Amino acid sequence: MTELALAHAVEVDVRARRVLMIGGTARSLTNFRGPLLKRLSERGHHVVTAAQPDGASDTVSRELASLSIPFEPLTIGRGGLNPLEDWKTARSIRALIERHEPEVLIAYTAKPVIYSGLALRNISGVRFHPMITGLGYAFSEGGGIKRTALHALLCQLYRRSLGQAHTTIFQNPDDEKLFREQKLLSQEGQSTVVDGSGVDVDLFPPRPLASAPVFLMLARLMADKGVRVYVEAARRVRQRYPQARFQLAGALDPNPSSIRPEELEAWQKAADIEYLGKLDGVQQALADCRYYVLPSWYREGIPRSVLEAMATGRPIITTDSPGCRETVEAGINGLLVEPRNPGALADAMLAMLDAEPGVVEAMAQASLAKVARQYDVRRVNQRLLEITDL
Repeated sequence: MTELALAHAVEVDVRARRVLMIGGTARSLTNFRGPLLKRLSERGHHVVTAAQPDGASDTVSRELASLSIPFEPLTIGRGGLNPLEDWKTARSIRALIERHEPEVLIAYTAKPVIYSGLALRNISGVRFHPMITGLGYAFSEGGGIKRTALHALLCQLYRRSLGQAHTTIFQNPDDEKLFREQKLLSQEGQSTVVDGSGVDVDLFPPRPLASAPVFLMLARLMADKGVRVYVEAARRVRQRYPQARFQLAGALDPNPSSIRPEELEAWQKAADIEYLGKLDGVQQALADCRYYVLPSWYREGIPRSVLEAMATGRPIITTDSPGCRETVEAGINGLLVEPRNPGALADAMLAMLDAEPGVVEAMAQASLAKVARQYDVRRVNQRLLEITDL
């Protein structure tokens, strides 16, 4: 029996604790943290969750109730910092803490992390484990007064919030290094790196490689995710391989770098890409593609879509950027390209199309092996349980 299987077969003697988990949206609690919440419940902890309600709130509430985990709606604004709304968020989180008296508070994504830390000021006896799941727009490369001002404000807020942290959990070493360099962590605070949020390999089983030359990108439709780079690279590749297809799925976003609806419409009219819309489930789209592409420089934690593509058994093309670079061993399970460079991306796509079928198949198998070795959600969650002493 493997070490991982043994950890699940025999639970250690763990004292039941009161745990509060705060996420960005209701959907994320089950999509990204469902297996972890299930493990916490199985180990006898008394868990409460809170997040911004969304279209999946009722379903999420029922799924969590089946684990005896209550869900509490929490107003968390998206798309910027609004002092009044964010003050209300911090007050609401403090009320949650006072009502449920958690011994452990786990928060993930920027606003839950920041305002949980601020809410904990002058409250003792709570172990705070913030999870930095990516840094996003404000920490991405590129200037501009708005981005620079937002970056400065977020640094100040992180510094105040993470002063309450017991252990700050990062998803890639670049983010941890940046927070250390910018002195956003307290001198006493510990930090560590885990392998992203993991991927449930039972939900994303291996699928045979599609024979058709289909590339797929799954992402929120934002410039920093590399959407425009993907479209331009597709135009260049189709000059040599007109039969190649370039699919794009994801929703428009309120982020300042969001793609404009008229741009998306123009790309579709020009047949530059096939837009699949916002997908509720991505398994079939992954099964139908031969290559997965994410040309992002968004300061990902570890991009979940790449892990899902790897678990499906797909070679990966992504950027040599924080979070993205961790998923690819260049030439083994995919290719790394310079961010913001459509020419480099087109060259990588052409290299995949020119490669012998056996080379592409070997990359697909290497993706599967890397997921099993590093990114299986059970392995990631076991590490989180050790870090949080739960």
